[in-house]
Amino acid sequence: MICPRCAASLTGKQRTGRICAHCGKRFALDPAVHGKGMHDIRIRDIAQRATDHGRLKITLTQLWYLSRSRNYAWAGRDPEGVPAKIRWLVALPVAAALVACAVLTGGLLAFLAGAAACAALVVASSMRHRPGRLPHGQIIPAERTFRALMNGSWSAVYDGLPKGVVDDADPVPRPRGANRSGASVPVSRPKAAILCTDRAVSRFLTANGIPDRLKADLVEVTEADGTGGRPVVLAAALSALTQYRSGLPVVVLHDADPQGVLLAPLIRGAQPDRVVVDAGLPVSAARGKQGVVRLARHDPLADAEQLRTVAGLTEADAQWLGEGFWSPLAAVPPRVLESIVVRAVERALAAPRPTPREALTHGFLTWPQAPRTPRTSRPSGASTYKKKGTSSA
Repeated sequence: MICPRCAASLTGKQRTGRICAHCGKRFALDPAVHGKGMHDIRIRDIAQRATDHGRLKITLTQLWYLSRSRNYAWAGRDPEGVPAKIRWLVALPVAAALVACAVLTGGLLAFLAGAAACAALVVASSMRHRPGRLPHGQIIPAERTFRALMNGSWSAVYDGLPKGVVDDADPVPRPRGANRSGASVPVSRPKAAILCTDRAVSRFLTANGIPDRLKADLVEVTEADGTGGRPVVLAAALSALTQYRSGLPVVVLHDADPQGVLLAPLIRGAQPDRVVVDAGLPVSAARGKQGVVRLARHDPLADAEQLRTVAGLTEADAQWLGEGFWSPLAAVPPRVLESIVVRAVERALAAPRPTPREALTHGFLTWPQAPRTPRTSRPSGASTYKKKGTSSA
């Protein structure tokens, strides 16, 4: 590997204890120890690009998504065939009974009983069983491992996280007058409200002063605010929005998952006189795209028919979510996420108050291309989200 301190090429023996044999300085990560892609130079470059060379602050969760070396996601499947224990539990007693019958009888009946016993054993041995499984997703390195490395080895060597990176696991002081949902009581009348279901994204927006810049209130509503699940999040969102006048526009930020895509339409249905702009990650921007973080989990609320009729998803998008797949909003490149929020608030402010018929429409804000900056290489975790979908208020 290349020493991040002196750029010397090091063999395994020349970096024992993560100390360079040439310059004598310690470094934080060794790919041979911590896994593929875990290298000081790579992590530093990813953080520099993600922060737009110091213009933005990003969270440790965002850096983890961008620094991933691998991402797997498997759909769930139903069990097929009969388990071996059940097969033999049935086949062996039946075969034993047939053999006993063959012994006690004679002639053709004995022959038939013996043949039936052999057939039962052959059928039991030839049957195959494939166990079922729940949807499952994995990112390498795991979040816990990555956080431990950055807060441990990296912080010990470089006296802190990479420049511009904040740890979103640290508690944030609640503003004076804040309610339990995380929304702060505005000192002056806000122009819009930003409803966010992802804690890392909320911390990213707050760290960069985006709500203040847009004169909008940030309302954070996550599953941690209750027992989890769509009804809890929806109820918490509606409760948080009651403190704002009905004419205040709302921008909804969410993951590409069943709970997220249903949130904006359900808010529109509950508050039809409010402008609601869905600026969450569209399913069409996550499904089947290269470089996009895709995960999978069992979601009993992922009803394909409801996703089509209420959220207005296509058949392919609804089926993708129904199989358990989803994509986190926090994995979107920070510059793209910033531009989306800015454009969504601008659109919400420019939109007229909806009529009852217009309140039933739904869709996603058009997502832009990531701003392009000159660079010599692209790290393994970096990705861009292409624009997809339609928009509505």
